[in-house]
Amino acid sequence: MGKRKGSFKIRLGLGASVALIGICVGWAAEAQNADTTLAPIVLQGEGESATGPVKGYVAKQSTTGSKTDTPINEIPQSVSVVGAEEMADRGVVDKVDQALLYTPGVFSQPYGSDPDTDWIYVRGFNASQTGLFLDNLALTSHAFGNFQIDPFILERVEVLKGPASVLLGGANAGGVVNLVRKRPTDEQYFYTELGIDSNGNGFGGFDISGKLDESGVVSYRLTGKLSGGDGYADYQEDIRGVFMPQVTWQPDDATSLNVYAYVSRLDQTHTTNGLLPYGGTVVSNPIFGKIDRDSFLSDPDFDIGRSTQAMIGYEFEHEFEGGWKFTQNLRYGHLDKRERQMYPFDWLSQTDEVIQLYADDVRSKADSFNVDNRLENEFDLGGASHKVMAGIDYRYYRLDNDQLAAFGESVNPDDMDNDLPFPTLVPSTHQIYTINQVGAYLQDQIKFGDGWIITLNGRFDYLDSEVDDRLAGTTSGLSDTAWSGRAGLAYEFDNGVTPYVSVSTFFSPLVGAGADGALKPEEGEQYEAGVKYEPTWFDGVLTASVFQIDKQNFTLTAPGTTSRQVGEVRSRGVEFEGKVNLDENWKAIAAASYTDLEFTENGIYTGNTPNVVPNVLASLWLDYTVTQGPLEGLSLGAGVHYRGKSWADEANTLRVSDATVFDAGIRYEKNDWKASLNVTNLFDKEYVSGCNTDLFCGYGQARTVTFKLSKVW
Repeated sequence: MGKRKGSFKIRLGLGASVALIGICVGWAAEAQNADTTLAPIVLQGEGESATGPVKGYVAKQSTTGSKTDTPINEIPQSVSVVGAEEMADRGVVDKVDQALLYTPGVFSQPYGSDPDTDWIYVRGFNASQTGLFLDNLALTSHAFGNFQIDPFILERVEVLKGPASVLLGGANAGGVVNLVRKRPTDEQYFYTELGIDSNGNGFGGFDISGKLDESGVVSYRLTGKLSGGDGYADYQEDIRGVFMPQVTWQPDDATSLNVYAYVSRLDQTHTTNGLLPYGGTVVSNPIFGKIDRDSFLSDPDFDIGRSTQAMIGYEFEHEFEGGWKFTQNLRYGHLDKRERQMYPFDWLSQTDEVIQLYADDVRSKADSFNVDNRLENEFDLGGASHKVMAGIDYRYYRLDNDQLAAFGESVNPDDMDNDLPFPTLVPSTHQIYTINQVGAYLQDQIKFGDGWIITLNGRFDYLDSEVDDRLAGTTSGLSDTAWSGRAGLAYEFDNGVTPYVSVSTFFSPLVGAGADGALKPEEGEQYEAGVKYEPTWFDGVLTASVFQIDKQNFTLTAPGTTSRQVGEVRSRGVEFEGKVNLDENWKAIAAASYTDLEFTENGIYTGNTPNVVPNVLASLWLDYTVTQGPLEGLSLGAGVHYRGKSWADEANTLRVSDATVFDAGIRYEKNDWKASLNVTNLFDKEYVSGCNTDLFCGYGQARTVTFKLSKVW
């Protein structure tokens, strides 16, 4: 029997920290009269690469939305980029969804912090399984068979808002999250870090890069991290590790080959947060009130959470005479995962004194293979410059999902013994899901008339998917073809203002079966208009956009229930984002979005709003660094993010309240040493982040203080 967690927690003096920040601001104002400045560390030469480090908070180049190295203001859709420096300043340590809390149109961590899944919604639609990509190759997921990437190995987290299937194949209609790996550097680099948070979860990491030979033909990078300890909930604990070695061979300017591997392991005792009933979280249960945020409604001796994933891949580029460049991007991944847990499934009554528990034991084995081949070139024709790309990609995913399940005890969360009898589990589901998809695509980025930009895309996909139900002894399949396209028009003014309009259609195959058999692909279109502004008088990117997405075959999925496709959903909204490196001292992020979701064809729910996603999101982060004087190297950051009200049910009878959360950070850097202290949920606000039906709600993350010490050698 495990011991109740709590004695290992670190109680830091938050009041003293806030006071220290106030004092340091005063000192900082006087410290600007000195002469010395911090020298930035440049790892990959001058200028910005679309896969390289972001300068401060402002990215100007991206491959997300075009597959090629393209200025963001030339992409006819909204793009947000979170770089490694921003993640470090805000204290992002464990998960990708933490990085997106300040991104407009993106609702992350809807059920609180879930250690083994990155939950992300973009423009109202769930991107957690159909919208995650690593270097523009899909991280295909279904049910428990999801791949997860540690942010420590990432250079960037990029979000393309709206459909991306015209480039990437099957993808979430609301947008995709493209994770960009760190890559070998041209200069020698050696970084180490150690840290611990207020729950008692410690971590250590290293990142080493450089050249393997004097000629510089071969370079390498080794990145790894190990972490473990307690979580904020009772009994919650984990140990996890990740290691990514890679080598780049570049014999000349025309040829390069980057080979990498990624291995990770997670062993955890789950948290039951995110699986709590509406009655007892959002509203009080009439008997026991509200469930404590750190409650563990299970038995730690029953709980198993183990996951091993391995990937290997490469990127090859060669430029021929005449300017044609060939690129091949390939990756194979394997996942072996076991989840055994008990959790609340309070479906019978949420007004009595007990909560019904449900238990399952799920074994998932997934294999994923992706390859993308493309040719690109630039040339002038008919008075216009053309940047053309043509390619063929292939995606394969197979998941063997074997699940045992049974109802367990009924417990009173206000007075329960975590030494529970183990239920006798019986076969619940054993299905093998297979998907094969091949697509051919074209893109032409045309510039003419001293400022006009036209982007044209076309794609044809062939899909074959199958569900082999081993318990029922049945097999269902689906074969389909589809066209998708995108057309964008923009004009780039000399002052940095670029207005644009675009229309795109999408085709997104789904893995698995629903109540009516194999799930049909989601289809639809988006209309978007906006303006992007890169000021000439300071370093920044400001964007504003309006959009409408109409999606057919919308799928509703709640944990433990059968997926069902419910007709058409419309998402309309407006988004604003500003990222600024105002000078060498100030950096800032400001974001706001409004999303209006509506069932437009769904029988009794027509006119209602889908659950989970709030209609309003807003955030602000300010960061100040002292670059002169006796306090040179001191940095102060503070942020606030707001999520509006949402619905827990499609009938729109159960409301989830809005919430405003504050974060803060303080850092000090000297002689390549850096100490940082970050606080998420500074005032420890207790709130429900979201609900997927009245059965599954989650509290937002409790106040967590993270201390980290790092050094660049």
